[in-house]
Amino acid sequence: MERRVFMISGGAALALPAWAHHGWSSFDQGRPIYLSGTAAKVAWRNPHAQLQLKLDADLRLPADLKARTLPAQSANVDGAAVLANAQLPRRKDAVWEVELAPLTRMQAWGVPEIKVGDAVALVGFTFAEEKGDAVVRVEYLFFGGKTYGLRSSPA
Repeated sequence: MERRVFMISGGAALALPAWAHHGWSSFDQGRPIYLSGTAAKVAWRNPHAQLQLKLDADLRLPADLKARTLPAQSANVDGAAVLANAQLPRRKDAVWEVELAPLTRMQAWGVPEIKVGDAVALVGFTFAEEKGDAVVRVEYLFFGGKTYGLRSSPA
């Protein structure tokens, strides 16, 4: 009996990291959102870089968003449509959790490490109907005067 309890509890402990890190399927890829603000907290680590983004008080879609030049990517993404369909979030959270790409992909794109206080803008996806936490998975990152496509490594 003790062995069975040990095996079950050991298996449950191994499953916790997988349970805590969600997949991308829960994000609504039919409704891209635009966010801009200041990095309030940064975790530059794997499984992917993350930051807390304190939104600009006057958050609005940039007039040039639809016309921005996007980097070539190896992933089959219609970037022009993503930017054209981007909208502001409906929810009014002042701070969002931002999920970037794994560090190896950030390095491949040459993304400089984001620091607390840096201005950051992005287009990405949040949960369906914006339910749950204020979390966004970044598709395009606008940082340091450049645009980075984070779904795949550079083409």
